[in-house]
Amino acid sequence: MRSKLTFKTLGMTGIEVTEFCLGLLPMSPLQADLPDSECVKIIRKAVNLGVNFFDTAESYGSQPYMGKALQDNRDNLVIATKSTAETYDDMASSVERSLNELQTDYIDIYHLHGARPSIEIFEQRKGALQRLVDLKQQKVIRAVGVATHNVNVVKAAAERDDVDILYVLVNKKGMGILGGSTDDMVEAIKKAADHGKGLYVMKALAGGNLVSEYHEALEWARGLEGINSVSVGIISEKELLQNLKQFGLKSPETDSVSAEINIKNKKLFILERLCTGCERCVEACPNDALYLEEEKAKVDRDKCILCGYCSNECPEFLIRLV
Repeated sequence: MRSKLTFKTLGMTGIEVTEFCLGLLPMSPLQADLPDSECVKIIRKAVNLGVNFFDTAESYGSQPYMGKALQDNRDNLVIATKSTAETYDDMASSVERSLNELQTDYIDIYHLHGARPSIEIFEQRKGALQRLVDLKQQKVIRAVGVATHNVNVVKAAAERDDVDILYVLVNKKGMGILGGSTDDMVEAIKKAADHGKGLYVMKALAGGNLVSEYHEALEWARGLEGINSVSVGIISEKELLQNLKQFGLKSPETDSVSAEINIKNKKLFILERLCTGCERCVEACPNDALYLEEEKAKVDRDKCILCGYCSNECPEFLIRLV
């Protein structure tokens, strides 16, 4: 007996997405840095199995994978991407780059990419936000979003007419949440949903820290009131099948894999002996997990959620997820 993935509508946008969203960060140059051909293969496999929702970002370096994988399926898929641009003109450049790399003439969801900022993001990036609003009117993008780790951003965005969708960090242990607790974020999510916003989750497994509680952690995120989809990053076809099985897909391929996820726990590695102490990684970390000690970068593993943002900032390429 076969079953399909569940579809849900993102708030009041009318955009229908699979409850499972494939996150491209783990396969990107920021993390596993898989060969392009392998990334394209995994994405196409997901499409063939019924996944229609994919999340990427300008800074991940993964937009080209998605572009190569689209083939003739563009209108059946929902693509979300994001940029850290702050000004009107810079956001225009980011969107143009995304369109080119994704090989498309429209983007379904375009986020302000702001993991760490609190509500100042709306003032600091008002030019970029306005550009997204204008591009929505021009039908270049379908919905405007904000990707955030911060409770206060979710609360503020709930009441803004220029934000349609929120991509929020939340997990059952509260790892990586800024501006409040897990309960605070859950309450903020409810508020945003009550205001008609579409919401989907990042870091339900806390960047791999909750792999030992895989089933419980994902089911907790799926059960949150107001959440329409959960983004899960994978780096192999086997992981894809295991996750789709967890999300209720029954097929000969999902039936053939174990229900038990087996992902090697990753760690952030810093080649300290060559570190110059420039602090760029410390400034880039959204979770205050990095610090300097004796002019060398160190990691607090209790705070690190393995997002990989720091590795992109190191001018000496000394930081890797291993």
